[in-house]
Amino acid sequence: MPAAPARRERFSSGALSEVEIVNSVVLIKQVPDTATQIHTRVKDGRVDLEGVTWVVGPYDEYAVEEAIRSREAHGGTVTLVTLGPERADDALKSMLALGADEAVRVWDDAFGSLGPRATAAVLAAVVRKLPHDVVWTGWKSVDADAGLVPIYLAAALGLPHVSFVVGVERADAGLRLRREIEGGKEIVETSVPAVLSAQKGLNEVRYATLKGIMAVKSKSIPVWGPADIGLSPSDLPAAGIETIAIEAPAERGTGRIITGTPTEAAQELVRVLHTEAKVI
Repeated sequence: MPAAPARRERFSSGALSEVEIVNSVVLIKQVPDTATQIHTRVKDGRVDLEGVTWVVGPYDEYAVEEAIRSREAHGGTVTLVTLGPERADDALKSMLALGADEAVRVWDDAFGSLGPRATAAVLAAVVRKLPHDVVWTGWKSVDADAGLVPIYLAAALGLPHVSFVVGVERADAGLRLRREIEGGKEIVETSVPAVLSAQKGLNEVRYATLKGIMAVKSKSIPVWGPADIGLSPSDLPAAGIETIAIEAPAERGTGRIITGTPTEAAQELVRVLHTEAKVI
């Protein structure tokens, strides 16, 4: 296990002064590259991911960047956590190369097909063992595309949760956050510790330097199992959802252009919708 980073006294009043440091834990997930043509990999009700390129979830990158910026401004540490097999070390190293301090990978064969509640339970057990004032996540992963884990995580930890965060600043209550809502933005304040979910627009993710890449190239990532986090796989909640099959969407037919005067085109459109498409 990585040694617990040095830190000052934890927040006790929910207030955040300019002299207090902030220890951040950032949860990241390794996902298929968004350029992957998934629909061509659907076969026999399953998606074949053999040979795909794996990357850090795009929203997770914003979370890592914001945590690093906080450390640069106020001190503290940035610890990365991922739940995944050995290949996920590459995701952790790519974010360590940006400037994160430590990383932990959590894995056990029993963790291979967890639902969002069970995933959150595992991650919560890890977070409890790490110094944390802010827990950052991306607001969703681009593979499952559900956005449920951060919500379940906050519930498991008993912490407030703010999603779609696009701006952060200090406030008397702890943090003042700008978050995206439909049709505009909303400003909210939260005490800390808290779980925050990053949205696109929060920042611009930096590029890793050659020095950063070389520094983590041979770095060993500690792996925590059930015994390390004090959680038995048998204690995890059932997924509650079963994927029966995955199918590619039906191919769209060719379009049809209706010509004539506006009146003729309108009459022909109504006829087609009524007699051919049978939607009216």
